[in-house]
Amino acid sequence: MSKRIAAITFIFICTSIGWAILSITVLARTETQDSKLRDSVSKLWGSRHFQTAPSLSAKHPITTDKTVEKLPLEASDINVAFSLEHRKKGLLWYSTYHVKFSGKYLIANNSDQAATLYFDFPLPAESAVYDNFRFSIAGAELKEIAFNSNRLIKDIRLEPHQTKEIEVSYDSQGLEKWYYNFGYNVSQVNNFSLVLNTDFKDIDFPDDSMAPGTKQRTVDGWKLVWKYDKMLTDVKLGLTMPEKLNPGPWVTKVTAAAPISLFLYFFILFVLTTVKKIKIHPMNYFFIGAAFFSFHLLLSYLIDHISVHWAFWISSAVSVFLVISYMRLVVGLKFAFVEIALTQLIYLIFFSYTFFFKGYTGLTITILCIGTLFIVMQFTGKVDWEKLFQKQPPPLPQQEK
Repeated sequence: MSKRIAAITFIFICTSIGWAILSITVLARTETQDSKLRDSVSKLWGSRHFQTAPSLSAKHPITTDKTVEKLPLEASDINVAFSLEHRKKGLLWYSTYHVKFSGKYLIANNSDQAATLYFDFPLPAESAVYDNFRFSIAGAELKEIAFNSNRLIKDIRLEPHQTKEIEVSYDSQGLEKWYYNFGYNVSQVNNFSLVLNTDFKDIDFPDDSMAPGTKQRTVDGWKLVWKYDKMLTDVKLGLTMPEKLNPGPWVTKVTAAAPISLFLYFFILFVLTTVKKIKIHPMNYFFIGAAFFSFHLLLSYLIDHISVHWAFWISSAVSVFLVISYMRLVVGLKFAFVEIALTQLIYLIFFSYTFFFKGYTGLTITILCIGTLFIVMQFTGKVDWEKLFQKQPPPLPQQEK
């Protein structure tokens, strides 16, 4: 019996090593593709947007050699709308979006003399396309707009105590995250309002950003509002686009956890066959382990060509067919189609399927382990293990008649 257990353990270890190599291979393929494809997606679609609030100064921010004193904006009224579109490249999905930005900024000359103020509006990304770009001062749209180092800098003449409203709007495209930054140092923010609308319901916020003050569900998604009367801050506002299930990282996690499922399967199969006195040779365990491995091997390459869900069910069907068609020859139809099939559905198919539910995999595996332990304990509670593992004497030779 000890030699049999040692042989099964050796088979388990070898199969686990194969899974480790396969998971590392899939991870390497994913990271290699991501490093190449992310740059390609950014060039074709647009990169992450980092919209910085416009700054106001009494001196030109580029041509002057002296320190430029920043003046606060009197008010900011911003509206942003997002439309999500996922794009698949290789083993990865990328969260791309359309963004419509409209910002109204109120500037003022609070002095008793006329002054020329410089309005400095930076674009959110270098590798991006801006459609329907509009810049207006006091309702008058400027037809010719000059940019300097990805920044729009416009001199605006203001009479004493005069205010003017400046409007900037554009349509663009970005990738994964969007930020609105008040400035790179602690900035004074007056009468600020940002309303953000999405056409998707699964929203999240970057770790280094402020959550909205109010959230309201809409027909298509969410209406998020940030509103402040007066504050000092260097924290950003932001939104993270929902991610679609990425096949590469998902398969890597499933494959890396596969030894747990095989261990539970071997454990319960060993107990069942030992108690029922069904002889299964270690070579039979080897072929079962190979059939389990085939599930992950086929899955890791099918996801390159079809959806991850279709790949999962095709790989499941192939693995189950291999095990049942083989074990019916070893232990008979009844045991193969009941005990063998049922345990494989639980410990391979259901076990792997739990990885589709983000955040619940660990809990599900724990419950499955505890449930397995309970079933085995109840099933073997009255088994005389000493008698069961007692070495049987060799049969006596038959005497010739």
